[in-house]
Amino acid sequence: MLRPDPRLNLAARFDAFPYQLDAVEAVKDLEYAALFHEQGLGKTKIAVDLLLHWLTEEALDTVLIITKRALVENWRQEFDAHTHLKPSILNQDRKHNFFVLNSPARVILGHFEMVRSEQQRLEMFLQTRRVGVILDEAQKIKNPSAALTQAFHELREGFKRRVIMTGTPVANRPEDIWSQIYFLDGGQALGEDFEAFRTDLSLDNELHQDVERQKELAEALGSVFAKLRAFSVRETKSSTGIELPDKIVRTVSTYMAPHQAKLYDTYREETRAEVLQGGALTVDDAEAVLKRLLRLVQVTSNPGLVDDGYKEEPGKLADLYRLVREATEDGSKVIVWTSFVQNAEWLCERLSDFGAVRVHGELPIDARNRAIDQFKTREDVSVLVATPGAAKEGLTLTVANHAIYYDRTFSLDDYLQSQDRIHRISQTRDCFIWNLICEDTIDSWVDSLLRAKRLAAQLLQSDVTKEEYESAANYDFGRAVIEILNPTADEQ
Repeated sequence: MLRPDPRLNLAARFDAFPYQLDAVEAVKDLEYAALFHEQGLGKTKIAVDLLLHWLTEEALDTVLIITKRALVENWRQEFDAHTHLKPSILNQDRKHNFFVLNSPARVILGHFEMVRSEQQRLEMFLQTRRVGVILDEAQKIKNPSAALTQAFHELREGFKRRVIMTGTPVANRPEDIWSQIYFLDGGQALGEDFEAFRTDLSLDNELHQDVERQKELAEALGSVFAKLRAFSVRETKSSTGIELPDKIVRTVSTYMAPHQAKLYDTYREETRAEVLQGGALTVDDAEAVLKRLLRLVQVTSNPGLVDDGYKEEPGKLADLYRLVREATEDGSKVIVWTSFVQNAEWLCERLSDFGAVRVHGELPIDARNRAIDQFKTREDVSVLVATPGAAKEGLTLTVANHAIYYDRTFSLDDYLQSQDRIHRISQTRDCFIWNLICEDTIDSWVDSLLRAKRLAAQLLQSDVTKEEYESAANYDFGRAVIEILNPTADEQ
């Protein structure tokens, strides 16, 4: 056991909101806990106050915070803002990590990939002192077969306290929650058999034609949260009593340009198309279902993503210009979301008149941080073009109150996390979420699928009742995807 340092100031700099205090009180003495507060409600503050309590009460010697690589600097800044502590930071430098893990550090900050690369050293570290761990954005370990997830499962018992935090425990599909809970309790609440759990909660394409399966799914979803209630806390923006501005979601219907529609129909009907890639005419085969769906999303967004020879203006671009112009003329800033790195570069150039900057996964972390800082502080930078993978988590971007989705893929997590960059504590204006949807395309199916995933997540998380779920549930996404992938089925 480490001896407490009397010079260490473990007081918080600021008071928490009542619901944050309630969360700390509910889990502070538990061996493991899940903080499932909705995005934008300040889970970081809850985590900071929780670890300060642990250290003050000498329940632990050291607390390890694990987050996504891109959020390490954000967490360091949060510690500066909310505490008198300076966390030691683990990274990919093994020599540096050796000194951190052999120091009397009370708080250590690192990212998920570091845990896997330093697993053996961490196993030894956990034998030398009482360590608690807080996993931020815990949906990172949702896949139980991933090597990264398995590293956390193997380290699980070495941590004296374990906390997971995420506003989207059901990041994409209902089964995503199983692995996160397994890290906490080793299978006590949701069982040790992931495949059985996944089968019971499968949101598959055949549901639209099986009413009995629909009833079984609703029953299974509705039973999950009751099993977690003893060690989990969840608040939504509506349940906290905090007055947030309204969030208004609107759909903007668009239509494809002529050559764009022709390319779309080619992929849809023939599963392949002749396109220009790298200066050479290439036959792009999209036979595999997932690749085919992705190609249709790309063509609907911007055919230039798959065909270097495409020169026509895509159908969505005019409406994007209009929305950005109207918002900025009103004095607002805008985030434009796209799922594709190439699109982020292209859209940033197209929106240069608005001082656009971009953030995506192929940019260095420093370049991303500079772009975000410019967007927040410079009056001549009115637009941020971003991919959800690089900017959907851990950022407060309430300088903007408009978010435009130029395209969306099948990830519920991407959609929910990214829109709540603007709709969160410190926002003072109504927020507008704009979804650009090309009519009679895969965009409509993506919209239907995301709605179904969202509703399933709400039932699993006990945000809605089973009756509310059953009255709103719609499984037409299964029928729609069959029609998209088999356009001649009705003729056969």
